[in-house]
Amino acid sequence: MRMKAFRSSGFIVIVVTLALVAYGLRVGEQSNSDVEEILKLHEALLESHIRYDVDGVLAAESEQLVVVSRGEVEFPTREERFHQFERYFESVEFEQYRDLIGPIVRVSDDRTLGWLIAQVKIAGRQTSSDGEQVPIDAIWAWIELYEKHDGRWSRIGEVSSVRPPNP
Repeated sequence: MRMKAFRSSGFIVIVVTLALVAYGLRVGEQSNSDVEEILKLHEALLESHIRYDVDGVLAAESEQLVVVSRGEVEFPTREERFHQFERYFESVEFEQYRDLIGPIVRVSDDRTLGWLIAQVKIAGRQTSSDGEQVPIDAIWAWIELYEKHDGRWSRIGEVSSVRPPNP
């Protein structure tokens, strides 16, 4: 009798363990899916720069975006961002706009918040306000912050810095 109880308990432990492992794998797959979605959004952002596509840059942005760069914290409207990128794209010609390292992505356990760290090489030319062609040769690093609502990721913030030029 005791042996049957032990076997039943052992069986239950095995079933529960397998269920927990299966649940963990399912959660891991969902998390990996979220990581892949955030990576795709980042890749689309880089591609939109290469194509000078303002709408593409703004496609995944939240209406309440927070931008931290060059010592400033800003809360630009979508219209302000549109005009900012429109002017910027009119003044640049990219030869390179690419990841230097594989982006680092993390997603919260509840899969509602995520972030991506990137280091990007940007090269080309920019026309200054006085019409002079100025070379662009810069390495930027940034963090993209994402929030998931109704199954869709949106960029809610970005923090960026540029490597100082070599003397």
